[in-house]
Amino acid sequence: MTLSRQVADFAAKASLSDVPEEVLLRARHLVLDAVGLAFASTRYPFAAVARDALSAFGGGDHPVLAMPDRLPARDAAVLNGVLIHGMDFDDTHIPAVTHVSAAALPAALSAAVAQGATTRDLLLAYVLGVEVSARVGVGGAGGFHDVGFHPTAVAGAFGASVAAGKITGLDADGLATAQGIVGSMSSGLLEFLADGAWTKRLHPGWAAMSGLTAAGFAKAGWTGPNEVYEGRFGLYNTHLTGRETRPEAVVEGWGETWELMRTAVKPYPICHFIHAFADAALILRPEIGDTEISSIRCAIHPVPGKVVCEPLEVKWAPRDEYDAKFSLPFVVAAALQRGRFTLTELEDEALRDRGILDLAGKVTVVDDDESAFPGAYSGYVEIELADGRVLRHREQVNRGHDERPLSNDEIVAKFHDTIGTAASTATAEKVLDAVLSLGDNTPAADFAEACRG
Repeated sequence: MTLSRQVADFAAKASLSDVPEEVLLRARHLVLDAVGLAFASTRYPFAAVARDALSAFGGGDHPVLAMPDRLPARDAAVLNGVLIHGMDFDDTHIPAVTHVSAAALPAALSAAVAQGATTRDLLLAYVLGVEVSARVGVGGAGGFHDVGFHPTAVAGAFGASVAAGKITGLDADGLATAQGIVGSMSSGLLEFLADGAWTKRLHPGWAAMSGLTAAGFAKAGWTGPNEVYEGRFGLYNTHLTGRETRPEAVVEGWGETWELMRTAVKPYPICHFIHAFADAALILRPEIGDTEISSIRCAIHPVPGKVVCEPLEVKWAPRDEYDAKFSLPFVVAAALQRGRFTLTELEDEALRDRGILDLAGKVTVVDDDESAFPGAYSGYVEIELADGRVLRHREQVNRGHDERPLSNDEIVAKFHDTIGTAASTATAEKVLDAVLSLGDNTPAADFAEACRG
């Protein structure tokens, strides 16, 4: 059978009872992290711009996370994706290099509200969406970034099509067709790295909308190609032409390995490729004392290096907070200068901090022959001091990785930190109760209302 049909067969038969309880518990906490970030995003200009752009197309009856708005189902999914992913603080499936919740949750939520489904249906569809997105990303063998595609947009569209299709009631034939259709919508360019544009923030919402659209067309009787993954002009032979890929990863481990458990929650509001460097800098910082830093040398795998280290002159002096999130030199310098890296280190005052910028200018970058990428995002930092000492530290496995996961309690603490920037304690508790109750027979529409602004 084709890969898409094998995925469809599993998804069509799956029920919530097939998913281990520890996976469902973790899924609720990943959703909690996503919803908290949606609230925090409402404080930033990009949220208002996205809201204005989508509202111009007309109103609807679907609630939006963290906002009082109501939009049509697909537009609500786009805005929810923007809000979850806009701060780049959302979860990442490490081997897939994909933000899995940011597309799977909006697609599942819009479909569930539209179909009058319960949170049991919503939770199952979300889990399936994460599983598909992760496996499609893993099939790229870490290569999507190298050729300029954002795997969250590419892989996320496939996960969204299965999540939406499951709730829509598609059978195995329909779910296979939905994947075939959404393959022609799966795209997302990394060119934003050149000038700090906002396009990346739109990618998972667009993937969610594409998944909803593909599922709708499949239900109406549209046809899609059978070999959307492995075909001559399928995903891997077009997006990753001539590169080593693993299309078989799309179907590996279904029902035995739950990729959701390998999804990392971020401790820092920055690109996941830099987390190990922030940790390394903070570990070395106490040894520096008052001694002047002469130079900083960082080693990173060349594929993530393209994202967070090029062009170096921009990375030394980020133009805005989004530039800073993707700047290895700035993050390392800020962590060394301030002893932390929080949302405060992305504010305008920090971006103009002469001490941070001078230190960032001392950072050089080399290829890391010992990197664990894409299985983990390694970081090596070497600091030469004015007194002649050289300090070194390697973080081979980044924090948040499935070998070093944040606990569910730590995710709850992060949720309170993020939602607390934009909502009252009463709202936070209402959202917390709603999310951690996912999987009961509450109408999904009631859950969506509880998570509105």
